[in-house]
Amino acid sequence: MSSQRESTARTLTVALLVCLVCSIFVAGAAVALRPTQTENRLLDKQRSILAIAQLGDASMTGAQVKQMFDTRIQARVVDLETGKFSDAQDPLTFDPLQSSKDPALSKALSGKEDTASIKRRERYSTVYVVESDGQLDTLIVPVRGYGLWSTLHGFIAVKGDLNTVAGFGFYEHGETPGLGGEIDNPNWRKLWLDKKLFDSNDKVAIRVIKGNVDQSSATADNQIDGLAGATLTSNGVTHLVQFWLGENGFGRFIEHLRAGEA
Repeated sequence: MSSQRESTARTLTVALLVCLVCSIFVAGAAVALRPTQTENRLLDKQRSILAIAQLGDASMTGAQVKQMFDTRIQARVVDLETGKFSDAQDPLTFDPLQSSKDPALSKALSGKEDTASIKRRERYSTVYVVESDGQLDTLIVPVRGYGLWSTLHGFIAVKGDLNTVAGFGFYEHGETPGLGGEIDNPNWRKLWLDKKLFDSNDKVAIRVIKGNVDQSSATADNQIDGLAGATLTSNGVTHLVQFWLGENGFGRFIEHLRAGEA
């Protein structure tokens, strides 16, 4: 009996030691790989920004992406409360999504305000500016909001007139493949090119409609064909774009930028 207890104890001790050694290796690997993982996530995000802004594509190497960002794109932080550029955060390290969870760096949205269903909106956000000969060529702003099953994360690129769409797309979502997932379809994304974000009164007018756009309509420039069988995702895209271009998003910033006061 004593021998059996000793054998069981020895087995448990060996198992415990193996688990301990394995956990140390796993923890060490996670810590060691964290900088690489962070860098890769940033690279993927930058690649998406370039593709959405028509400045590159998904086939670009990491070195090409970094070079393009270093030479063509300037990241800047915007204070969404004042609608002006801010030096309160470092645009290269600041994480707007993380700050949206911090009550000190974000605000809770009321039901009426929260048309994008994000619950909280960060005070500071990062935008990406492309200039040509000292003039604004393209402004790229982040957008997010709830579709049918998931929060959609993407960017909208706007030409220097701050009204014409230069590119639009999402880099992360969980919508149904073949239905809401068609937001990734290059043909649907092309429908956004050269559409107008605002109407003649500078009100946000861009939206995804049900069915196809009537090109003879006076509002055709503000409309995008709906996604077949994905009404809720289509509505979600409309809501999130209108939210981030409106007064609770980048609306005030765009007004100041137009007036040269940002």
